[in-house]
Amino acid sequence: MALPDDKVVAATVRWLERAVIGLNLCPFAKSVWVKNQVRITVSTATTTDALLDELIAELELLAEAAPEKIDTTLLVHPHVLGDFYDFNDFLDVADVALAELGLDGELQIASFHPDFQFADSDPDDIANATNRSPYPTLHLLREASIDRAVAAFPDAAEIFERNIDVLRELGAEGWEKLGVGPHDPDVSPK
Repeated sequence: MALPDDKVVAATVRWLERAVIGLNLCPFAKSVWVKNQVRITVSTATTTDALLDELIAELELLAEAAPEKIDTTLLVHPHVLGDFYDFNDFLDVADVALAELGLDGELQIASFHPDFQFADSDPDDIANATNRSPYPTLHLLREASIDRAVAAFPDAAEIFERNIDVLRELGAEGWEKLGVGPHDPDVSPK
């Protein structure tokens, strides 16, 4: 059964508001969120080729858009790359597309996945939740926005370590209580 876009968007918004912003996992996210500068688009792709086409279109759209209108884009793709290792392999393809478009250095792609796992970590390590989203998601960011955010937050390199500490304190049970997964009763298909 296909997921309705509104359910996918609702789960993504819930994750953004409760985890990314609520736990302050990304101290830069709140400002663009409250200014309505985050574009969330749900991919209809069911193949990696179709996803690549949509990714290219979204990269071009973001590059051409005024930053005050769209500062960042979340390309959520619930119908393809559900396997984390396939998703991880696709990131190389995404980076090649970014370079071929001449946008390397202007935009970058961050990755989020329900089964995200850092190299050499245990799959159940709560630290993996820093990059776990309800559905596979490619986050398209402007380099200039990152530079401004890092300038405003001089200890940006410490964010990752702080996030791990926050998640370890929260624990797996606390993460579950946030209700930020795709199967939360408020957002999963009926």
